[in-house]
Amino acid sequence: MTARSERFTTPSLRGVFLHAIRRGDPSQRALLLLHGGGANAHWWDHLAPVFAERFHVVALDFRGHGDSDHPAELEVGAFARDLEALLEHLGAQASGPREPILMGHSMGGHIALDHAARTGGVRALVAIEVVRGAPTRARRVMRLALAVRRSYPTREDAIARYRFLPPAPHASEELRARIAAHSVAQLPDGRFGFKFDPRWFGLPPSPGPPLSAVRCPTLIVRGAESPLLSEEGAADFAAEIPSAQVAVIEAGGHNLHLEQPKAFLAAVRPFLSKYA
Repeated sequence: MTARSERFTTPSLRGVFLHAIRRGDPSQRALLLLHGGGANAHWWDHLAPVFAERFHVVALDFRGHGDSDHPAELEVGAFARDLEALLEHLGAQASGPREPILMGHSMGGHIALDHAARTGGVRALVAIEVVRGAPTRARRVMRLALAVRRSYPTREDAIARYRFLPPAPHASEELRARIAAHSVAQLPDGRFGFKFDPRWFGLPPSPGPPLSAVRCPTLIVRGAESPLLSEEGAADFAAEIPSAQVAVIEAGGHNLHLEQPKAFLAAVRPFLSKYA
């Protein structure tokens, strides 16, 4: 499935350009893939071609991540505006036959839930490993690890040192290396670092509407070995969202879509097929 990379802006972005990767037929329903903090659109490359058999798949780089702009100014709520700008760019309607499906991992899942609760213009939603019920220390360690800016003398060194956070022990080395190759850039000082701005992890989260306002069918996906979404946390999400269900992926942690892609597809595709 051919991938089409593009950069775009809208008036609401006030000069910021975002990057997205499209696959599939634009006349089909849009399935928007929203990565987690510190990640980028290429974290979906191994899954997007499968989804594109039935959907117009669009993977977004949030600002400060991947090949989107990395603006100097940090704004609380900016990632939510990035999603709204993508919908505007695609011409996705608030309702009707072009109403999109949202799939978000971790931070991207929280942004998808916030958007669905605020606008209602979502056909269905898949929230993967949205953090809840984790010990405070586990959340703090994760944020501190992401907040460190690392650099290396060569591109090859940076690719070799690239790691998923939190660790994804069941992910293949081939997948890690492929994602790493898309996640490294040369810095102004000539060294090489990773394509995300760690300053974003120092911002407080913006308060969102209650989850009871999410009216679309929702699938909460949890890794059985997750350090960041507990069994009780997933159950709480399902209890608060009126039309929600939970799927659990065995031998998967927080980055379960990288660790167990076949099991993830087996859990998600039947849900998506109902809303194509």
